[in-house]
Amino acid sequence: MHSTSTTPRSAIWLPIFAGLSASLVSIGLARFAYTPLIPSLIQAHWFSASDVVYLGAANLVGYLIGALIGRPLANRTSNKTALRLMMLAVTLSFFACGFPLSVSWFFGWRLLSGVAGGAIMVLVAATVLPHVPASRRGLASGAIFLGIGLGIAGSGTIVPPLLSLGLQQTWFGLGLLSLLLTATSWFGWPKEAHHQAVAVSTEKTTTPTDPGVYLLFAQYAFMAAGLVPAMVFLVDYVARGLGAGPHIGALIWVMYGLGAIIGPVSYGFLADQLGAKLSIRLVLVVQAIAVGLLSISSSFTALAVLAVILGSFPPGIVPLALARVHELLPNHHQQQIAWSRATVSFATFQAIAGFAYSALFNASGGQHGLLFVIAAGAIVVALLLEQAMRLLNRPPVGASLLAKT
Repeated sequence: MHSTSTTPRSAIWLPIFAGLSASLVSIGLARFAYTPLIPSLIQAHWFSASDVVYLGAANLVGYLIGALIGRPLANRTSNKTALRLMMLAVTLSFFACGFPLSVSWFFGWRLLSGVAGGAIMVLVAATVLPHVPASRRGLASGAIFLGIGLGIAGSGTIVPPLLSLGLQQTWFGLGLLSLLLTATSWFGWPKEAHHQAVAVSTEKTTTPTDPGVYLLFAQYAFMAAGLVPAMVFLVDYVARGLGAGPHIGALIWVMYGLGAIIGPVSYGFLADQLGAKLSIRLVLVVQAIAVGLLSISSSFTALAVLAVILGSFPPGIVPLALARVHELLPNHHQQQIAWSRATVSFATFQAIAGFAYSALFNASGGQHGLLFVIAAGAIVVALLLEQAMRLLNRPPVGASLLAKT
């Protein structure tokens, strides 16, 4: 790995900006701008209500594919080339989605935008963080994934005015924004990315054996299952489920976006102060309560507060899980392998959950509350996994007494 000591301080922020732009375009906009579009896609008769929900899940399936192919793609080209290609793919998908030719056409482009998101999630931190001094890596990690939060907030503030121009113009507007960010970040990626990719590919890929790593994979998977309903159905729940209308739905989504901006930096700070393990435990308790309360809340104030808490979760757990990987594994290449696998674990459960919740939503006649209760259950399971692991690792009572004597 290349030394960071030769990197000028001013140059550190260019790769961080490129990383932020990549997460903003590929996840912040590609995934989250779709959520406030759901009511309009149904009302404009582009697709039926059941089709719209499945098209939302297409992005989650693509994300899983991207998480699997991200590292092999970078090894064949370079991290920098792979990241640039993925940003271009998202930009193209926005323009293509402006033409509702068929459900399969739309599904294909939503899938491609998800592939780009998964690949970028696997590669972006590994590309940027080695070029940042160790003392700034926590902050840099938060800044990179802040792009997700900015995309969520941006989707809530940009989409409603764009929708007043028309649904096609909304997709084109998102495409133009994506094109602008791709262009401005094009030369921001570190020059040594190709050598880095080669070094990783020639390194013997050792499987992480620490049971804590596997616990993290499992917890991260259940977190993914727990965040899907609010992420996909929150605006629809407020607008149609509670009958508050699309304007109030968009306002609640802005609050969700505000939480998403606060999440990465505050969760990263929490990991620095308390350690990633305890931070994950605290965050899970708060999220389980918040998702549970969402199923019984209807007042604007309660929904707004819950939206901020829930919004902090999807982008916030990324630097938290990454910090936990760094706590458990000291070797840089092992960290990359583990992070790649953690992302695959997350993406698998997210995709399965996306389709399962969509099917359940349609089968239950649009019961949002049921989905939120199941999501709270998934987060509780993530909490209980740690307790189960602790019990399994605890020596028998007799053994501890013998040790004392």
